[in-house]
Amino acid sequence: MGKTLTEIAQTLKDANKKVQLIYAFNGVGKTRLSREFKELVAPKTEGEETEEERPLKVLYYNAFTEDLFYWDNDLHEDTNRKLIIHPNSFTDWIFKDQGQESNIITHFQRYTNDKLTPSFNKDFNEISFSLERGDDNTIDNIKISKGEESCLIWCVFFSLIKLVIDTLNESEPANRDTNQFDELEYIFIDDPVSSLDENHLIELAVNIAELIKSSQSDIEFIITTHNPLFYNVLYNELELKKKNRQGNECCYLLDKEDDGTYELNGKLGDSNKSFSYHLYLRSVLQEAVDDNKIEKYHFMLLRNLYEKTANFLGYPQWSDLLPDDKKTYYNRIIQFTSHSTLSNEVIPEPTEPEKNTLKLLLKHLVDNNYYTEE
Repeated sequence: MGKTLTEIAQTLKDANKKVQLIYAFNGVGKTRLSREFKELVAPKTEGEETEEERPLKVLYYNAFTEDLFYWDNDLHEDTNRKLIIHPNSFTDWIFKDQGQESNIITHFQRYTNDKLTPSFNKDFNEISFSLERGDDNTIDNIKISKGEESCLIWCVFFSLIKLVIDTLNESEPANRDTNQFDELEYIFIDDPVSSLDENHLIELAVNIAELIKSSQSDIEFIITTHNPLFYNVLYNELELKKKNRQGNECCYLLDKEDDGTYELNGKLGDSNKSFSYHLYLRSVLQEAVDDNKIEKYHFMLLRNLYEKTANFLGYPQWSDLLPDDKKTYYNRIIQFTSHSTLSNEVIPEPTEPEKNTLKLLLKHLVDNNYYTEE
């Protein structure tokens, strides 16, 4: 029998570890887990003071964090588009008290485009964007992509947690710039990797790891992700191999059961070396085949399974594991179906030949004994 997300949150809270790293596929419940954890650590009490007035116990970044930012698209004139910031004590402290505007812009341009510039108004409750062109002209008041918007919001949060860590590294509360973080116990980071390419994703993971390693206070960090590369970089940068032992794990795989409950299983090794991760991918794909519910994203998981299995077994290329008779054809099918990015290519329901290809290639891995369950 699995557990509820509240029980999973309690397990994380009771672990008392500096860092806990969780891998889960999209849709399993990472964001809901972050909310359950927040409610467990700092529950709302009827008749109590407002959330911002209560002592801060947990600071979290997840999809709900983005709700503090929303667009005014200037529907009448269609010219003065801007991102509105819902005012709160943290953004006021970051922008007005600590003057982090330039640092946030620097972080944002590093992860996106150095020609794309956010501009804050004097009250720091509106952001407009401009893009420099190659001819020294500038396009003003543009609307950025959803991925760029998420990246900007992450950069605001990143600046906040850096300031929090720096503040709490001062051991004497009387000497700190602010005491609003004195009772902070946890920082929960849920999947901050949306739409980043691999180079920037690695840089982001390294930056987060450096922040965590710089923390000298008792703050505990919980990080969830669906991205194997992001997981691996954090795993290695934080040297979790030394800390992650059977019976005393700090790395986990979050899984959702058919009855709606959850399992939080210890995960030894990074996603390249952890065979249980391969077996988990295989089980997800096999379930889709058995239930005849193959969708486009399963081809991405199939490619992931081939990549991880090839890496685990020491093959130079994942395509080396493909059947010899039609290797080029199967390679092209997986490449196309797992990397379709144009809107008119994204079709939830694959064709019957595509479904049959996935079934064949999954069966090929299993039948050739590239790995066994031990």
